[in-house]
Amino acid sequence: MKTAKKAGLFGTLTAAGLLAMSGFAMPVLAEDVIVGLITKTNTNPFFVKMRQGAEAKAKEMGVELRTFAGKYDGDNEAQIEAIESLVAAGAKGILITPSDPAGLADTVKRAREAGLLVIALDTPFDPADSADATFATDNFRAGELIGQWAAAKMGDTTKAKIATLDLSEAQITVDVLRNQGFLKGFGVDVKNIDRMYDEDDPRIVGGDSTLGSEEGGRTAIENLLQKDPGINVIHTINEPAAAGAYEGLKSFGLADQVLIVSVDGGCPGVQNVKDGVIGATSMQFPLLMASLGVEAVAEYAKTGVKPANSEGLSFYNTGVELVTDEPVDGIPSITSEEALKKCWG
Repeated sequence: MKTAKKAGLFGTLTAAGLLAMSGFAMPVLAEDVIVGLITKTNTNPFFVKMRQGAEAKAKEMGVELRTFAGKYDGDNEAQIEAIESLVAAGAKGILITPSDPAGLADTVKRAREAGLLVIALDTPFDPADSADATFATDNFRAGELIGQWAAAKMGDTTKAKIATLDLSEAQITVDVLRNQGFLKGFGVDVKNIDRMYDEDDPRIVGGDSTLGSEEGGRTAIENLLQKDPGINVIHTINEPAAAGAYEGLKSFGLADQVLIVSVDGGCPGVQNVKDGVIGATSMQFPLLMASLGVEAVAEYAKTGVKPANSEGLSFYNTGVELVTDEPVDGIPSITSEEALKKCWG
C-alpha cells in the first residue's frame, strides 16, 4: 500500500460550486464562531492531547471551543446529546471521534442539514461520507508498518503464532483498519479487508477484545494463551492494551518469547518501546488532527470552503511514523529517543 502525499487542507471551488454548497454562509467574525470537540472520553491521554491541540488553536484564532466527552468508550448517548447541544448553540462545526461510527450517522446528518461542518477525528464514520471530512492517521498503513516490522524481525514467519488484541467485536472502522493492516503487513491473506476474523491462516491463534484498556489487554492475552501457550506475535489496538498484554505474559513467564507491536505513539507507549515492552509502535498525531480541525471550521465559517482529502485517499492524512529501537532494512522508522521529543504532537 502506497503512502499518499498530503494534499492542501482546503480545495479550490468555483463560484458556482460555492453557491451550490450546502450550509454555505456569509463570512462571520472569528469571535462569533463556536467549534465543538466531542471525544470518546476525557481520560484517555490520546483524547486529552486532542483537547490540548484544539484549545491552543482556538485561542490562537479567537474562536470559542466547547468540549464534550463520553463517560466511557462507547458512550454513544453522550455524543448524541453533545451534537444536539452544539446544533442548538449555533455552532459552526463539530470535531468528533465517534464511539459508534454507524450509530451516529443520523444525528450527524441532521447536524449537517442544519449547516454545521462535521469532521471526524481519528475514527472514520461508517459510511465515511456521513461526515464532511475525516482527519486521521492512515490506520491501515499504521497497522501495515508494524506488521512488516514484525515479519522482518521474526524472519521465518512460518513458525508464527499470532494473537490480535483488538478493541471489540463491533467491527469499528479504526479497529478493522489496524487489524487488517497488521495482518496484511505480516503476510496474511486477509480475505475481506473491511472485516476482521474471516481469515483462515493457520498461524492465527485468534483475536479478543480489550476495550483499549490495560486490564482488557491482560485479560485478552490470558484468554488466548489458554488456546495456545506458544503465541509469539501479538498485535494490539493501542499501547495500554499492549502494556496489559505484557503483564499477562510476565505472569506466565512468557514475556521473552513474544514480539508485541501496537499503534498510537503516546509518550507512555514510546517509553515502553524504549524499555523493551513493545517492539514497535506506529505513532499518530492527535494534537495535529484537532488543531487542523479547528482551523478548518474557522475557514468554513469565513468562506464556506470545506477541507479537501489527501491525494488518493478518502480522508486528510495527518501522518504516521514507525517507532522502534530495532530498525529493519527497507522500513523507515525513528528511535524511541526521537519519538519522545514529539509524541502525539
